[in-house]
This record gives sequence, C-alpha cells and structure tokens, in this order.
Amino acid sequence: MSDQELLEKIAIKDEQAFRLFVEKYHVLVLNVCNNILNNYDDSMDISQEVFIKIYESVDKFRGESKISTWLYRIAVNKSLNHLRSKKRQKWFSSLDTIFGDESKKTDIKNPDLNIGEQIELDENKIALQQAIAKLPEKQKTAITLNSFEELPYKEISEIMGISVTEVGVLINRAKKNLQKLILDYYKNN
Repeated sequence: MSDQELLEKIAIKDEQAFRLFVEKYHVLVLNVCNNILNNYDDSMDISQEVFIKIYESVDKFRGESKISTWLYRIAVNKSLNHLRSKKRQKWFSSLDTIFGDESKKTDIKNPDLNIGEQIELDENKIALQQAIAKLPEKQKTAITLNSFEELPYKEISEIMGISVTEVGVLINRAKKNLQKLILDYYKNN
C-alpha cells in the first residue's frame, strides 16, 4: 500500500492503515526526537504524540511535501516544545528555590562558613532576591535564565520569542539595574 493510500485510509480512521503507517515511520520519528531530546524515554513519549497528531490531523496534509518531511517537521516541533516545557518547569522550579514559598524552604547552612559569613551570605541573598523582584518582567526572565539556569542567549531567545540581540540588551540592562537596586538596598538597610 502506498503512503497516499495509507493516509487516505487513516483519514477515515482505518486503524490497520494507521498501524502500518506507524510501523513504517516509527524509527524515523523516534530518531528525530532522540537526536533533539537526547533522552530515549522522552523520545518514545514524544514520538507517540507525533503519531497521535498525525492520526488526528491527517486531513491537513496537503501533499505539497514528502510525507517524511511532514513527519520530520511535526517531530521537531513536538520535541522543541517538550524541551521548552522542561526548561520552563526547571526555570519555575529555580524561581521557587530563589523566591520560594517559605513553607517549602529548607534553610541549609553552609558548614564551611562561620556564623558571621553565613549571616552576610543570607543578607546578600535577600538583597539579590528583592532586587530581582523589582526588575521589569522581561529583564527578570532573561537574567534568571542566563544566570541561574546558565542558558545561552540563543536558547533564551527561543524561550522568550525574541532576538538574541534583544536578550543581550535585556541582560545588560538587568545587570545595571541590579547593581543600582542592590546598592540602594544596602544604603537603606
């Protein structure tokens, strides 16, 4: 059965045709996902999502490209969306750690510091948290992703949907604003 015939049968929800389609293209989709995600379990999950999307939207395939190109595009998009989602989850988890819910915080002290150094470290954390909280939203997002998540500008630009240049501008402005806000904090306290 040709690919076009398979797609026509899938469009009328023929499960046998869908099963043949999955068998034919599963390795291609799985490899694409795994090359992006570098995690076999996540790749298996995302490849299943790709085939579910195919099954649900097969009528949207216009035949202007090869089926493998269409599959590749869906697999890449799903994989990138998964990475973005994981990064956002990690980012929000980091924000919880930084700004976190006091009931969830465990106050771990560094045993290598004497009491005075620990107090100074705690005070610096408070100053930084308050300063970051006062930053404009985009600056806060960019500086957090760069400084705490250690993401490169290119990834930040993808996550935020802005240019790499704009990321650099936001981070530089955030650093300048943080210096001023931290100085103000210490002048007032």
